[in-house]
Amino acid sequence: MKKILLICCLSLIVFSCKTKKTATTKRPTRTTQTTKQTSTRNKTEESTPKTVTNSPKVYASKTEEYIDLYKEVAQQEMQLYGIPASITLAQGILESASGYGRLSVEANNHFGIKCHGWTGAKIYHDDDALQECFRKYKDPKYSFRDHSLFLKDRKRYAALFDLKQEDYKGWAKGLRAAGYATDRKYPDKLISLIERYNLDEFDKKVLGKSYTPYKAPTYNQTYTVSKGDTLYSISRKYNLTVKELQKLNGLRSTNLSIGQVLIVKP
Repeated sequence: MKKILLICCLSLIVFSCKTKKTATTKRPTRTTQTTKQTSTRNKTEESTPKTVTNSPKVYASKTEEYIDLYKEVAQQEMQLYGIPASITLAQGILESASGYGRLSVEANNHFGIKCHGWTGAKIYHDDDALQECFRKYKDPKYSFRDHSLFLKDRKRYAALFDLKQEDYKGWAKGLRAAGYATDRKYPDKLISLIERYNLDEFDKKVLGKSYTPYKAPTYNQTYTVSKGDTLYSISRKYNLTVKELQKLNGLRSTNLSIGQVLIVKP
């Protein structure tokens, strides 16, 4: 009888141990499943590209925005036609109200160039007279090109191209003297814009190593060119040779324009 009881007890102990082992082996299976889910989720997060948003460029003023937009166009025009980029930009800023004037907004006309036989699109705008005809462009860059051609192709502006490209002051004064603007303060306005926004830096980039800051010499006496004047007649009047007069004024040709101011005495 005792043997039977002993056998029963041993059987119960063995059965109990097997039950514990079975329970223990089931737990790791759950852990493995959880690990796989976590690993898959991490891979998905890593493979999903992050969205990068570029914040728009912020400008301190409308004028600085204008300069940034058109500086390369002005430099290209300088390379092609020899007009200082600083002058082109300053004129554009002044004539177009930094790109916010009606002609620039509605017609991409940044320099107020009138029709004058223009066969393209037109816009009418009050200027010196009511509803004057102005040129209309598809893109502002064509306005810049027309501005270059306007100066290059007209004889009255020929004297400007005898000036050094780094002499923005000479160009500003020469534009007014040649009749580009009637406002007496026009040269000062251009010079002020150039110096305030360092626009001559763009001239330096185009000219590179050949750039030399221009310093106009100080002389005591000047002469304003009037109708019928020539370099020869003016040089005779002040006991100079034509070459001396050209050298004093940095002129490369004998072209003169009415209203042009010449240095005649050191």
